[in-house]
Amino acid sequence: MIKLVYCITKKAALADEEFFRYWKDVHGPMAARIPHLRRLVQSHRVVLPGDRFPHDYDGMAELWFDDEAALLDARESEEWKAITRDEANFIDGSRVAYFVSKEHVIASEENELEGGGN
Repeated sequence: MIKLVYCITKKAALADEEFFRYWKDVHGPMAARIPHLRRLVQSHRVVLPGDRFPHDYDGMAELWFDDEAALLDARESEEWKAITRDEANFIDGSRVAYFVSKEHVIASEENELEGGGN
């Protein structure tokens, strides 16, 4: 399994509520139609009262594919091109981090529940 991760920042003109609503309710369903996509998760920033660390991004999107070939094929799709165009509606393109990764689970509550936490 291969995972694509985007860390994104909202356009400055958008209120948090507007950004998160658009990302989840408009962009999310569009992205869910990407060919070969196995899983899509959006992580929305939460501001913790008293937290002394400033946030670097407003959210993170994780897209899972079976392998590198599936990801590369997905990038050529009309669905991918449509979501790329749509990003201009709500994302500050100058403040995005992107990387492709393979997960290495170090700790997992599920792993503990299944008896694999030795």
